[in-house]
This record gives sequence, structure tokens and C-alpha cells, in this order.
Amino acid sequence: MELFDSHAHYNDEKFDQDREEVLQAIQEEGVTKLICAGYSVESSQKAVEIAKEYESIYAIVGISPNDIPTQGIEYERTLIQQLQQIQELAKREKVVAIGEIGLDYYWNKENKEEQKLAFQKQIEIANQLNLPIVIHTREAVYDTLEILKSEIRPIKKGIFHCCPLNLDLIREGLKLGFYISFAGPITFKNAKNAQEAIRAVPLERILIETDSPYLAPEPRRGTRNDSRNVKYMAEKIAQEKSVLVEEIAKITYENAKRIFEIK
Repeated sequence: MELFDSHAHYNDEKFDQDREEVLQAIQEEGVTKLICAGYSVESSQKAVEIAKEYESIYAIVGISPNDIPTQGIEYERTLIQQLQQIQELAKREKVVAIGEIGLDYYWNKENKEEQKLAFQKQIEIANQLNLPIVIHTREAVYDTLEILKSEIRPIKKGIFHCCPLNLDLIREGLKLGFYISFAGPITFKNAKNAQEAIRAVPLERILIETDSPYLAPEPRRGTRNDSRNVKYMAEKIAQEKSVLVEEIAKITYENAKRIFEIK
């Protein structure tokens, strides 16, 4: 059974001591492709470097809402400089999307307009380069959807990564042509709407991810996450869809290849 982890952060410092060993171990567990996701200029550069080094890894580059420049008179100038760097990184080999980008009002409520601007500007970059986008959204459902429906709408669509278990967001995201990627929270014992969320997504639009090193699923919750755990998302989806886990592995693998245009 081959698995595709559609979103992980092996550019994170939590893997600095044993990155090579972990990446070898996940290959042996059947995770034969994964996406290393950037969230800042520095982490995006690192993602590109890792993708270059490992045949099975691809990169996405972007500035997340939690990593945009701080407010102040230099905000726009700094953002423009960083976006220019992201645009250049996005032209590199094995970069398959712009992300993770979006809105996060859970951690940052005081800079909503700055977040919106960064999100919109990166959608423009994706459109210029004919790439999909990978969206991070947290407690910002309405504004996220409003931007996706605006004049700056993404041409190649993309993915709601670690998608919140919000049924309105999922239904609207699907209507807009996006894929829905599920991570560890669907396995949590206290997860609300997990069953309904999984059942709301047709098999041809569903992806699985770990968001490593964060959000380890049950039964590994509380540990450092890595791509070996992506099988638990496949198992949970298979259970809710009443199909074999091998079928979910195959479908999500092909879905990821399709949206990221990987041969």
C-alpha cells in the first residue's frame, strides 16, 4: 500500500536532529510521496532544498498568515520584498503550489487586513505561475471564502489543508472546486463533525496529510508527528466511507498527483 502525505513540514527545526533517518523510515512504511510545505521565506527555501535532495518529496512555497511581516510603517515594503522572494522560489524545480497561505484569526486578530492583503497577493502569484494554492484557514471561514469568490479568485484552485471540520466551509470549498485535506483532528476522540465532514467530501476530492510535526493522530496523539502516521487518516476515512483502506490510499494518492500535477 502506497501513501501520499499531502502536507508535512520536514523543514521544521523539530526534525533537525534526525531528518534523514525519519525520511528513510517513512519510505519503508510505504509513504512514497509527500509535500514539504513552506510557511515563510526561510522555510520555503528549506522546503525547496529538501525537495531537491529527495526524489519522493515536492515543495510548496508561501507565507502563512502567522508569518507575514508585523504591522507598522514598513509592513507593505517588507511584504513586497518577501513576496518577490516567494515568486522566485516558486519557479524552482519540484515546486508544485503556493502555500501555505490564507487567514488565521485564532492567533492573530489585530492584523486582519494585512492577512487579507498577503493572501490576495499570493493568489495573484499562483495565477501568474499557473499553480494551485494550499490554504490555511482558522476562525476565518467567511473572509476566506469571500476572497476566493472575489475578482482575485485562484485559477488552478487548490486545497484546504488540515481542513477545519466546518461543514459550511467544506460544502462551499467543494462548490468552488477545491480539494479537502484531512489531518489528525479527524481521529481525535473529542472531534466534532468528523464523521459528517468526511462523508461530505466525495472520494475524488479527498486528500490525507499529517501536517508533521504537529497534530499527531490517535493513537499517537501528543508525540512528534511524522508521515508514518498518515495511514491513520486513511483508516478513519475508510471506516466512514465503508471501503477498504487500500482503496482510500490509492484514491488519495491519485488525487494528490492530480492537483499537484505530479507524474
